[in-house]
Amino acid sequence: MSNMTAEQMMEYLYGLPEQFAGSLDLDLAFASGYRKDYRQIVVSGLGGSAIGGDILRTYAAGTAKIPVVVVRDYNVPAFVNQDTLFLAVSYSGNTEETLSAYSEAREKKASIICVTTGGKLKARAEEDGYAVVGIPAGLVPRAATGHLFAPLALLLEELGIVAGVRQELEETVKVLRDMRGNLEPAAPASANQARIIARQLKGSLPVIWGTSGISEAAALRWKAQINENAKCPAFYNVFPELSHNEIVGFEVPPQLLSSLSCIILKDQYDHERVKRRIEISKGIIKDRVKSIAEVNSQGESYLARFYSLVYIGDYASVYLALEYGINPTPVAVIDYLKAELGK
Repeated sequence: MSNMTAEQMMEYLYGLPEQFAGSLDLDLAFASGYRKDYRQIVVSGLGGSAIGGDILRTYAAGTAKIPVVVVRDYNVPAFVNQDTLFLAVSYSGNTEETLSAYSEAREKKASIICVTTGGKLKARAEEDGYAVVGIPAGLVPRAATGHLFAPLALLLEELGIVAGVRQELEETVKVLRDMRGNLEPAAPASANQARIIARQLKGSLPVIWGTSGISEAAALRWKAQINENAKCPAFYNVFPELSHNEIVGFEVPPQLLSSLSCIILKDQYDHERVKRRIEISKGIIKDRVKSIAEVNSQGESYLARFYSLVYIGDYASVYLALEYGINPTPVAVIDYLKAELGK
């Protein structure tokens, strides 16, 4: 993948709405064989394959009667048992932590469904008699968020755990298609919010603030995309929690604080007290940091609003890479880590 260009990453971003549209045609008839009274859902994944679990966790929290837990590790929690629905997500199918967690979940008699392009995960699942949702190969995991998230949500809808997923994904497709004309490279730079934010971020340390529930996972996504695409450190936190600790940490050292750029992800349905906290916090930091940018969600449904925040961040991270003269696609450090671990 390392010979891929920035143009290809832009093409992936442009094609994100089509990932969601394509997922609506997935054949999930096998789900009828997985219907039972689960006590919990565990999503196992790492990196670009795990973010879908975080989105599912925050999405389901508002409606599902059982918890969704995300595991980014070799081991699974002690509570995993025959009453657990275990969703193993690995774009490559060869993520070693996910394969290890899969084996533990199998030993604990969990019901397992895998989402992958192939690899060892698909081979093991087929051998063990578990369902596999096959998704298109040829992307990098962080560019495949539609393929990696939508099947999870649609599965939960098929199992009667959440409702309305299909309509929300349809709105997500529409909202993202409306947005991309203003975000793609051909759009006028002066009106391209992602490009404007990238310019503000250049030469600074990005700090992304979201809010519990709606934009918590979106803030994590912004951070990870800036890390992987722009090869730059970034940090995130969420309201209201950050009002109880992080906000105090904007006094010293002044020369470092003046190198911070804060991005605040906002949603029309944020708690009224959280909206107030955001305004007060902006006042506290405004004269101490390099810049503050605000990004407002678009759309009505949870998934459309969530992905509208993500979409701007995805584009901004690639524009930031270009500002630094970096090819956003290869992740040489991760490749090196995997090679060293493989020795």
